Amino acid sequence: MARNSIGKNLVLTSFGESHGAGIGAVLDGFPAKFSIDFESLKRQMARRRPGQSLLTTTRSESDEVKFLSGLFKGQTTGAPLALFIANNEQKSGDYDHLADVFRPGHADLMYQAKYGIRDHRGGGRSSARITAAWVAAGALAMQWLEKQDIYIRAWVHQIHGCTMNEVEHMPSLSEIEASATRCPDSLVAESMIKAIEQAKADGDSLGGIIAFRVEGLPMGIGEPVFGKIQAELGLYLLNINATTGLEFGDGFKAVNLRGSEHNDAWIPHDQQLATSQSNHSGGSIGGISNAIPLTGKLAFKPVSSIQKEQNSIDKQGQPVTLQVNGRHDPCVVPRAVPIVESMLALCLMDLVLEHNTYKS
Repeated sequence: MARNSIGKNLVLTSFGESHGAGIGAVLDGFPAKFSIDFESLKRQMARRRPGQSLLTTTRSESDEVKFLSGLFKGQTTGAPLALFIANNEQKSGDYDHLADVFRPGHADLMYQAKYGIRDHRGGGRSSARITAAWVAAGALAMQWLEKQDIYIRAWVHQIHGCTMNEVEHMPSLSEIEASATRCPDSLVAESMIKAIEQAKADGDSLGGIIAFRVEGLPMGIGEPVFGKIQAELGLYLLNINATTGLEFGDGFKAVNLRGSEHNDAWIPHDQQLATSQSNHSGGSIGGISNAIPLTGKLAFKPVSSIQKEQNSIDKQGQPVTLQVNGRHDPCVVPRAVPIVESMLALCLMDLVLEHNTYKS
């Protein structure tokens, strides 16, 4: 499994399994003498932590981040930052009945076919559990970006058939966190809760869409031609578990527009070369940021672990009926919000560091 690292100037290497001793990440290339806000890190970790509400899995993990290297007196040293998060509440016995059976919608069969061996306990390496370390690393990147006046926020835009209206501003963190769904529209959030609760009662699951917005990103971020900002963000975001699609700006709706409707007209600006009053492009032109807010949406499929009976096969290729027990989210979308923010931050910090080389 050689592809466990991502990034060019800020390199994230991921390790660990769902039911192993723990999970972690090594973050290499983080600038020295940066003071980490540990309370902010804890708050971001709590947003992804399992067991945070009745809408999530009942697995309870503190997700306390331990720094193994790269820190001295609360400041980064320029050495690789090694982060470790212990798995304290594994119930591996819940997965004994899956040792010889492949779950529909999961990577079980694919791992067996690729490696000839797999860890059936919670999905092992394919589990979204490993993203906790990505959130820890991403939280540090978010702190660094905020020192550059670059701000990232994500929220739940849709769960199943419950969709909020488009917003023209960045919702506040308090608006997003007011509901367990992380939808800033309180009325739609209530409908989402009811939909998730019904799916849970039915032994089923739901998918949804997370919207995101980045403000303060300067003009010029992104590396043509094979490091376009949308392409790099796609690499990070589409590697998040259960993602099924990504769009920027008007996205797929742009096919219904004419060029005269979709083009963002340039107008003079007193602090930069130009700006635009519209943002159909979603904050980039030609793969380079244009200093207008970066906007987009990321779709997530319904969680594959459901309690309804499903048809599958065992290791011998024989048909079986399967009911997945254990602790699972009926809808992963609310807990994925900080994961999306973290992957956005890691990618953008990597690109900003690369862009800064042109200034020297």
